[in-house]
Amino acid sequence: MTTAVYPGSFDPVTHGHVDIATRAAVLFDEVVVGVYDTPPKNLLFTTQERADMFRKAVAHLKNVRVTAYTGLTVDFAQKTGARVIVRGLRMISDFEREFEMALMNKKLAPGIELVCLMSSLEYQFLSSSLLKEVYMLHGDIDSLVPPHVAEALREKFQQAGIVPPPPRRSTPAGR
Repeated sequence: MTTAVYPGSFDPVTHGHVDIATRAAVLFDEVVVGVYDTPPKNLLFTTQERADMFRKAVAHLKNVRVTAYTGLTVDFAQKTGARVIVRGLRMISDFEREFEMALMNKKLAPGIELVCLMSSLEYQFLSSSLLKEVYMLHGDIDSLVPPHVAEALREKFQQAGIVPPPPRRSTPAGR
């Protein structure tokens, strides 16, 4: 049985993340989504919220489970019995970062391999950071995240006093 871990901060989970998890679930017997507890980022959602949102987004995938972790990703992979770390690549800059991390991970844990999945075309532009920026500038995020994540994002920003975006209205051409 081959187990893979798919690590990330997922703040919040997007359709792009779910797409990578779904595709990894076809390739591996078990996929453990690792929600990193203390990334060096300013997070909007707590670790528990991020894990719960991802768990709900992949509930239909029977061989995918979601858990939080701290520390090195290779240590997390070893604790779960994984031999593979899965990462999604959107662009060249993602590759450069993942290549650097893969070399370090190989040094730390030679038995763990990296498998990179190219983002599906419709998600190549999508990141959690960009999603939050679009929302704060009153853009429509509903097509970018699962419905429960869009609702959680709205609630989180409302709690922070950020006005929700007004409904978008389409106007006929030429007006």
